[in-house]
Amino acid sequence: MTGTDAMTTDRHLYRITGGAPLKGEVPVSGAKNAVTKQMVAALLTEEPVTIANVPRIVEVDLVVGMLRQLGVDVDWTGDHEIRVEAGAIADSGLAERYTGANRIPILMMGPLLHRVREAVIPLPGGCQIGKRPIDYHLDALRQMGAEVTEQPTAVHVKTTGLVGAHITLAFPSVGATENIVLAAVLARGTTVIHNAAVEPEIIDTILMLQKMGALIEVQTDRRIVIEGVRRLTGTTHSAITDRVEAASFAAAAVATGGSLEVIGARQADLTGLINTLHRIGGGFAETSRGLTFYRARDLTATSFRTDVHPGLLTDWQQPLVLLLTQAAGTSVVHETIYEDRFGYTLQLREMGARIELSTACLGGDACRFANRDHAHSAVISGPTPLSGRELEIPDLRAGFAFVLAALVADGTSTISGTRYLERGYEDPVSRLTAMGGQVDTVPVG
Repeated sequence: MTGTDAMTTDRHLYRITGGAPLKGEVPVSGAKNAVTKQMVAALLTEEPVTIANVPRIVEVDLVVGMLRQLGVDVDWTGDHEIRVEAGAIADSGLAERYTGANRIPILMMGPLLHRVREAVIPLPGGCQIGKRPIDYHLDALRQMGAEVTEQPTAVHVKTTGLVGAHITLAFPSVGATENIVLAAVLARGTTVIHNAAVEPEIIDTILMLQKMGALIEVQTDRRIVIEGVRRLTGTTHSAITDRVEAASFAAAAVATGGSLEVIGARQADLTGLINTLHRIGGGFAETSRGLTFYRARDLTATSFRTDVHPGLLTDWQQPLVLLLTQAAGTSVVHETIYEDRFGYTLQLREMGARIELSTACLGGDACRFANRDHAHSAVISGPTPLSGRELEIPDLRAGFAFVLAALVADGTSTISGTRYLERGYEDPVSRLTAMGGQVDTVPVG
């Protein structure tokens, strides 16, 4: 099965019987949102780049396929280590089959413009969680000297040479920031990104680029300053661990009333999550290998809003909402990153959760979705018992919330759409069963 097939087809369903607390230990994989961008960054040099701590997930397989189609040598040199050598670029465009697969192709524009002066990139996809336009990306490349032609299913960019520019982002977009950095490191002159995103995964990719010879400074006021250099060299880099996966397991420990040592979890990456878990009733302790999470007391309601880093990560919202369905009182969650990220709550309501959505900016200051009729706030009343049922995962992060819901529910749930979860979580079934979860797979067809 190819990577694109895996994005559209379930290999199996999950069957989960709830009621068992998760206990023991679980290792955290490398950060998907760092590794995949670092694989793209390897296009910026002809020399080999070796990346360690790479998760074995569908998303990585997709990027491997894209790079190989461009003529790049990509080899697994260990269970979780990959070597990328872009000695020559054989193709300036990605195949149409990658249209809508994920958002990685759009990040290849800058590297391809430097290497072969043009790129034909299929329009990006990813999880259906709201509008994710690429206007910021294309406007930035135009400012840097690229000629951009938008087509119905692709974007064609070409240049005689990128130059530095001062670029102000209307919103600190992670993808746009990454795209500009990748385009700027070999551009002539200096690029300054104003209102840049500064998520840990971006910083980790900057650290790798710095090892390759890039000159990048991250300022304290959301400015990133990139001084273009003539060439970059190969390097070896170990990616940071995945803070989304770590948070998922932390929420699972608290929700099921268990205790999990999350090996590789870093407190510095999880401060907002830890504070929220503490307010709800979770506890944590540092260990020599990571962090242990557990239920410290009866769960109580709390309120929070998602935001750009260092705010509460939007990808932590879904498992926390599920956790709040088991907390006493009324909680309010205000989503400020994506306007359509609560669609998964309908199925939680069918399990017995009491969740009401609102178009108002509840629980705090107004956000950019105010008065725009987007249901981007949720009111959760609890605790409510959940009942097992058939569930269909709509996107990656909702997928773990559904798994968590099934783990705390009475009875057995059958979950389809598992391809979405496996896009971002390595070997979830065996890891959950090792923790004591009653989880098995049912073949499709």
